[in-house]
Amino acid sequence: MTDQPTRATLPSAWPLPIETDRLRLRPYAHGDAPRVLDIHSRLDVIRWLGDPPFTPMASLDEARAWIDDLNELAEAHPGCLGLAAEVRDTGVVAGTVMITPCPNSDPPDLQVGWHLHPDSTGRGYATEGARALLDVAYAHFDGSAPDRPLLDEVWCGMYPDNHGSAGVAVRLGLEDLGILKDPWYEGDSHLFRTTRDHWAAARRGRPVR
Repeated sequence: MTDQPTRATLPSAWPLPIETDRLRLRPYAHGDAPRVLDIHSRLDVIRWLGDPPFTPMASLDEARAWIDDLNELAEAHPGCLGLAAEVRDTGVVAGTVMITPCPNSDPPDLQVGWHLHPDSTGRGYATEGARALLDVAYAHFDGSAPDRPLLDEVWCGMYPDNHGSAGVAVRLGLEDLGILKDPWYEGDSHLFRTTRDHWAAARRGRPVR
C-alpha cells in the first residue's frame, strides 16, 4: 500500500491507473520512496540514465523530491508522464515507465523510456509497461482539446551498449535508426522513433486503447 500522490494533480486527460495483464501503472507516492532510493542508488541502473557524472541517490529526502518532480511533469508538459510500474500480483514496484521532454529542445521533442530494479529485469515488464503507456498516450492525446494536444513523434534513445533497452525498443516495434550523433545528449546514441501512424501499424492495426 502507498499513500496518495503528492504535490501535483495529474491531468484528467490521463486515465489512471493503467492496467495490463501483470502491471498497474500509477503515479508514485511518498510511500514508494524506499524503493525509489533502492533503484536510484545503484550505479548499474543510473549509468544508463542521462549524461555523466552519475551520482547515486543517497537519502529518502532525495527520493521524495524525485517523486515530486516526476509527478509535476504532466502539469508542465502535456503528453508527458512518469509512472510506477507495480506488479499486480505482489505490489512490488518493478521500476518506472515514462514519456518525458528531451533536453535542449524547444518546443520539446518527446521520448519514451524505462528503468527497472535489477530484481525485476528479464521478465518483460519494461516492454509491457511502455507499450501500455504509449497506447494510452496516443489514444488520449489526439488533438481533441487544448489539454490533449496531438501526440505524433516519440523518440527513444540509449547508450550504444545498452543492449537490454535496445531489445525492449525492438519488441515495442519502434523504428530502429541505428547509432547516430545524439541531438539531445552528449556523444552517440542508439536511436529509435515512432509516430502515431507507425505505432498503429506496429500494433498490427488493432485500435489504440
